[in-house]
Amino acid sequence: MVSDGLWSIGELAERAGATVKTVRYYSDRGLLPEAGRSSGGHRRYGPGALDRLRLIRSLRALGLPVPEVERVLARDEALEEVVSGQLRDLGTRLAALRWREASLRLLQDCAAGERSERLRLIGAVSVPPDTAALVRFWRRILPVRLPGRVVSMVLDSVVPGVPEEPSPAQVLDFARLHALVSDPLVDRPESRPAPPLPDGEYRPTVLYEGLAEAYTLASAELRGGRDLRDGGALDCFVAAYAHARGEGDSPDFRRSLLPLLARSDGPLITRYWKFAAGLFAPGEPVLGALHHRLSVALHLDVGAQAD
Repeated sequence: MVSDGLWSIGELAERAGATVKTVRYYSDRGLLPEAGRSSGGHRRYGPGALDRLRLIRSLRALGLPVPEVERVLARDEALEEVVSGQLRDLGTRLAALRWREASLRLLQDCAAGERSERLRLIGAVSVPPDTAALVRFWRRILPVRLPGRVVSMVLDSVVPGVPEEPSPAQVLDFARLHALVSDPLVDRPESRPAPPLPDGEYRPTVLYEGLAEAYTLASAELRGGRDLRDGGALDCFVAAYAHARGEGDSPDFRRSLLPLLARSDGPLITRYWKFAAGLFAPGEPVLGALHHRLSVALHLDVGAQAD
């Protein structure tokens, strides 16, 4: 340091443990304040430049690109925004890496004859994947008259989240599920699942809200080890359909409901729940399984009444 208390660019670089090229680059971008110039026109820096340079290098070590560093230096409160953004970006990249690792293990561990088909399936899914195709699938088959709040309730229950740390089996299930809902044949009238009750003869909002209550009860009863025929879930399940049609629960109605349930639980929905079941978090109720268990309980109940 010379007598004026300022440093040359080389002295600043040496004190910071950086290269002259690095200091010059940040200085040229206006990130390092110059305290003045020497008689020969060379840049001179004070102690504040060293603190600033150390801050810049710390931010860069965290992976912040230079434009983001500039935002932080220009405005103190920008640091929280930038850090949050970097964490979101890092989370996305980590999710992509975990998905790729599970995908590679899926290909590594399968028989050679299966690799081509599995590669085609996983190659059709974005990395990291999202559930947009699943949401579109359900929006296409749900009744158009459902209020937005009910649609949101249904989607939250039937669309599984993307596993944060997927297993190879989950990668395969998700890829198969994505292929199922993305198939153009799904939009053909003959491929679409039948409505839960004859179209135009029921109130969709009453039905779906009633079914949500029935599934909640069924989940609790199963966790408690109870037979669904002995609790309130089955009655609530039947009541949802009956009230949606403006009818009451009766033995005749229960018998008439059986073929309607069989028709609505077609092969498309059955395959959907087959692939989706393993994607829900442990302990999270799977509506497809609950619906099936309630339908079976109704069959048994109707059969018992006929004996």
